[in-house]
This record gives sequence, C-alpha cells and structure tokens, in this order.
Amino acid sequence: MTTANLALDLPQGRLHYRDLGEGDPVVFVHGVLTNGDLWRNVVPRVAETHRVLAPELPLGAHSEAMDREADLSPPGLVRLLADFLDALDIDRATFVGVDTGGALCQLFLAAFPDRVERLVLGNCDAFDNFLPAPFRPLQYAARAPGVVSLFGRALGVDPLRRAVAATVARHHLSDVVADSYFGPVSRDAGVRRDLRKVLAGISAGYTVGAATRFETFERPVLLVWAPEDRLFPVAHAVRMRDLFPDARLELVADSRALIPEDRPDAFTDLLLGFLGEAPARAEAPDADPDADSPEPTRGPTAP
Repeated sequence: MTTANLALDLPQGRLHYRDLGEGDPVVFVHGVLTNGDLWRNVVPRVAETHRVLAPELPLGAHSEAMDREADLSPPGLVRLLADFLDALDIDRATFVGVDTGGALCQLFLAAFPDRVERLVLGNCDAFDNFLPAPFRPLQYAARAPGVVSLFGRALGVDPLRRAVAATVARHHLSDVVADSYFGPVSRDAGVRRDLRKVLAGISAGYTVGAATRFETFERPVLLVWAPEDRLFPVAHAVRMRDLFPDARLELVADSRALIPEDRPDAFTDLLLGFLGEAPARAEAPDADPDADSPEPTRGPTAP
C-alpha cells in the first residue's frame, strides 16, 4: 500500500498529511516531538476498511514550519484540526490520539462534539496532567528566550535522543525513526519557533475544562492504556472511562506511553475491533461500568 503524502495551505500555514484508503474517515493525532511516522505500523491495516488521515501537526517533528503569526496554543491547534477537516470537506470523523495528541482530541471534542463520530485515546495528557511532570519544566522554560532553541538543537545528539525516547517508548527507536522525530527541531529554526509556541501555550486548565464535557458525549469511546507507563497514570484512564457515558478501557502490557511504537499490533487490533462495532455499545447487557480495570493484553517481554 502506497502512502499519499500531501499538503494543504491553511490559514496557519502549509500542513503536510497522509491520506490512505476509502470509507469512513479516521483522523490520527500525534503528540509533541512525534509525527505521522508514529502510526506507520497502524494505518496500513486501518486503511483497508477506512479512510485514514494523519496530519503532521506543528509539534516539533514537522517538516515545514507554520507561518510566523500562526496561533499554536491548544485552542489554536484545535482550530488547525478543524480547518484541516474543512479543507477536505469532512464533517465528522473518528479521532485517535495519544500523548499530546490525546489532549488535543479531548479539546476538539469539547469545542466540536458533533464532529467526533468516535473517540480513541491512548496514554495521553488529561485532567491536571498537561504536560506530565518530567516534561513540565519545558512548558515553563519555553516562556524564556533561547531555552527551547537550545533544547531543540541538542536533540541532534544521539544520547539526548535516546534519553527522551526512553521516557515514552519501551523499545528502542531505529535511527531512521529517531531522526524523523528529533531531526526537524534540531535542524530548523522555524520548527523550534513553533515548538516553543506550543509549549508556552500549554496549560492544564485546558484539559481540566475539556473534561467537564465528557459526560455529555454519548458516542462510543475506547481507551487503550499501558499501565506500565509512568507519564500518564492508568487512574486517569479509569476516571475518563467512568465519565464518558459509553466508554471502555483496554490495558496493554509491555509498553510505555507510545503504544503505537511498542505494541502496534495490539493497538491496531483493539482499534479495528472498536471501529467494527455497532454504534449502540452502551446497550450491551453485560457491560459493567463499575468493573475493575481489565487484564492487560500482553506481548513479547522486552529486555
């Protein structure tokens, strides 16, 4: 299957994206310092039955900087996603998000609930955990000149790449993937400028506010969570499951935050099963909203 690499000129600048398959649209939303390559082992199977859209958001691993005046705050990024869908004449889609992308999906749902057909969240920022504690200093340091620029350039060095990757992925990233994620910010001043704007605009107030809308979203929600991840606690996934009227939680073992990197087959299996379900899951007689967290789906043990 051939990936279609395309670009759109939007009010914020040129947005690159991948467009695969035909059918009901599924939008994949990555997080900070990743890009569409995060989904490389997921989208081919999904594209067999759905139209897959994977925008390359300006979160530090993008190939082309946005316009200098672009609003890259969380609400601005939500507007960017809405403009992306508008440009493609897509009224409603299923959204799949992990990491910062999961937070953006929550904010998109709060702003445009009628445009979300279904929601799939992997380990991600939520409630008062935006950004998670190990990365929170960057959020505040981004408001000072030069800090993000220094950090971004330093990501051209392999030891720092490995250290950052190890916080979100249990398994080693290949050099090609690591360069896809960390190369743009280490080489391009415009990408570093965009990343600084993103980080400086982040506030837990956005995700706390979005969570107040969960109870009103009645369409199906799937939460795919790696309980071994220390950035995004599984307690937040349980809390989200209990807030959404029609949600279920699936646990995936042997992974850190980026399940599409560590356990892509497990993530894809759960996603495809969810997409193939009838819309009215909430009527299932054996559903137990008070049940404990499920046993995790297991894979090969990592060294």
